[in-house]
Amino acid sequence: MRYDAAMNDAMIDLPVQRLGLGEPGDAELTRSIAIEAPVSIEVGGIGYAVMMATPSDLDDYAVGFALNEGLVETADQIGRIDAHPIEGGWALRIWLPSERNAIALERARKRVSESSCGLCGIENIEEVLRPLPPLTARIATNRTAIAAALAALHDHQPLGRATGAVHAAAFCSPAGDILLAREDVGRHNALDKLIGALARAGIDAASGFILLSARCSYELVEKTVRAGCPMLVTISAPTSLAAERAVQAGLTLVTLARTDSALVVSDPHGMIA
Repeated sequence: MRYDAAMNDAMIDLPVQRLGLGEPGDAELTRSIAIEAPVSIEVGGIGYAVMMATPSDLDDYAVGFALNEGLVETADQIGRIDAHPIEGGWALRIWLPSERNAIALERARKRVSESSCGLCGIENIEEVLRPLPPLTARIATNRTAIAAALAALHDHQPLGRATGAVHAAAFCSPAGDILLAREDVGRHNALDKLIGALARAGIDAASGFILLSARCSYELVEKTVRAGCPMLVTISAPTSLAAERAVQAGLTLVTLARTDSALVVSDPHGMIA
């Protein structure tokens, strides 16, 4: 196996055998596959989480993770980020000022599991259902913009095209132009990377909408709302809790977005013309 430097250590080449089933043609092939590796996240020298992720754009991931975990309020509160390979995976170290480290330490003490499920450190159902901050941002967009973003997404998925095994998260202008995109084997990670990339680039998440190549789970709604983005578009269906949380927060939510149609779950402010 080899790491492909052009893809930021995001994929490897794997020898495989094609097995003809519905049609003949057995063959020895080389297939590019996405890297899934444990990423150990440390905050201020304290072990905080171990996430299964694609080890590309880890600086963006660190910023988005810290923002979505509430460890920082703005990206400039992060002092330094170190990312490097270790035996069996990757180490991602985030350094914060002392007052933010205290928050991280308290969260680390409460964490009860290590996964990308969105429930790490949450101790009861009330915490899962705590109110989200109401969205105040508004954009003026339309179905043409959604269709344009969907049509362009493929061109922003180099790892997806090569492997067919990762999710993409893209930030789009109200006109449907894709401004930034990030990929990962985990849909939550892809969105964390995108939110971190927006923060590092100084792009206000309130100025456009997010497009995800994934089903719409409640964690993705929450991350979008906490980033201050007023609209989320996903290519697959929502869960019941995702729909409920979107309505409660005033998030415009469009799901099952395909080339022929889309399902508007919530558009409380009439942003889609």
